[in-house]
Amino acid sequence: MITRFAPSPTGPLHLGHAYSALLAHDMAMAAGGTFLLRMDDIDRVRSKPAFEAQAIDDLRWLGIRWPTPIMQQSRSGDRFRAALQVLEGKGLLYPCACSRSDIAAAADAPQEGVPTHGPDGQIYPGTCRHRSMADFQEGDAIRMDLRQAIAAAGTLPFFTETGAAFAGDHQLDADDLLGTIGDVVVARKGMAAAYHLCVVVDDTAQQISHVIRGEDLFDATRIHVLLAHLLNMPTPVYHHHQLVRDDTGKRLAKRDDARAIAKYRADGLAPADIRAMVGLRAV
Repeated sequence: MITRFAPSPTGPLHLGHAYSALLAHDMAMAAGGTFLLRMDDIDRVRSKPAFEAQAIDDLRWLGIRWPTPIMQQSRSGDRFRAALQVLEGKGLLYPCACSRSDIAAAADAPQEGVPTHGPDGQIYPGTCRHRSMADFQEGDAIRMDLRQAIAAAGTLPFFTETGAAFAGDHQLDADDLLGTIGDVVVARKGMAAAYHLCVVVDDTAQQISHVIRGEDLFDATRIHVLLAHLLNMPTPVYHHHQLVRDDTGKRLAKRDDARAIAKYRADGLAPADIRAMVGLRAV
């Protein structure tokens, strides 16, 4: 078993990060496996060295250990570009010039009960789907045509562990993905690639066997399974855990500094206290 924790160094780690990292570490250690730390720092504007250093310090304080050197996503550009070439060669990519306001304006008034947002925000209505990569302009994002991608992939079952609504066998469906996710961005202006492509390529490079992450990322998992298949890469086992929430039931975010690990450390708590707070046994 090889697990990983891959934070984006764009803010301080909070209790939710502590739970996910500790769970991935504990599972790997219990199986006699390996836990890896990776910095998903592809966003060079928002990623800060200070947040990366703080994350490493917080994780070490929690008792988590990993082999070095730490993989940095920002150094994987060649792998990302190669993966984009594979997808382009399959005719699955198109350039997109739409801004968030363009997407909001182009979307029809949603029917009651129909989802309007997916893992990338508002579901993309396909405005630029008619464009070809030969029409790419500086500043365009690159999207993957999900319907064409699923047609190319064929029947594609996958398995996830835990998470009451997500455990068991699943199968990707084009209409479902278009209605709940939309054509995803695989590369953005100023980046070698975007999140969905990056995580699949780097998980393969690190030979990750089990991806341990929150149940809020189940929709992203469906995209990652599809991308891995299209790129002829192995599909890890996905373990979706429950989220750590605040007293109102809202999931934690990096802007919630009151629950940052560093804040609890400054208040004199011990790693065992953090484990107890997130519901994990002491080791």
